[in-house]
Amino acid sequence: MKRLVLTFDDGPAPIYTRKIMDILKDEKIKASFFVVAKNADQYPELIDRMKKEGHCIALHSLEHRHAFLSSYPYMKHDFSKSLELLQNMNCNIRYYRPPWGVRNIFTRIFVKKHNLHMVLWDVMVGDWKAGNTPETLANKIQKKVFDGAIICLHDGCEKYGGAKGSPFNTIDALKIVIPKLKEEGYSFVTVEEFFNHA
Repeated sequence: MKRLVLTFDDGPAPIYTRKIMDILKDEKIKASFFVVAKNADQYPELIDRMKKEGHCIALHSLEHRHAFLSSYPYMKHDFSKSLELLQNMNCNIRYYRPPWGVRNIFTRIFVKKHNLHMVLWDVMVGDWKAGNTPETLANKIQKKVFDGAIICLHDGCEKYGGAKGSPFNTIDALKIVIPKLKEEGYSFVTVEEFFNHA
């Protein structure tokens, strides 16, 4: 069985994350949400739904600050505060993805200290940029995937430099590409399932 790991960064965001979860539910597949802890704290009902529907909840920092602008005290606060907020929502966080994939000399220290596993990606299609159509994004995903690929999409990027409304293209692209990938024999697993059965 060929496997893909579908991941979403920067949320949760009320409209987009809800619509993405609706698609996942319709398609009967699970994904992994790398959440910004302050957003999660703002929308606990979305975190509850992720848990209820069997998605993996992972960490994408406290407030999406760039690692190059982050000192040791800030990074210490970033990890401890994020994990505190998510633990208060009964999330057992085991996976971490740094904003923009950028790490500094302190990142590894805190990943290790908190027993986290850093997860980057294999497939990125620029779904946060203006000018994409859902068809373009779906085609790019379909061309780039391979067995075991980790796909990085975005469900809440506007706050962090993404084009306004761009997650609507991501949502429509998912409606096109998920059935096609299933036809090609792919199944979808969470980050947790992937690493536990790698």
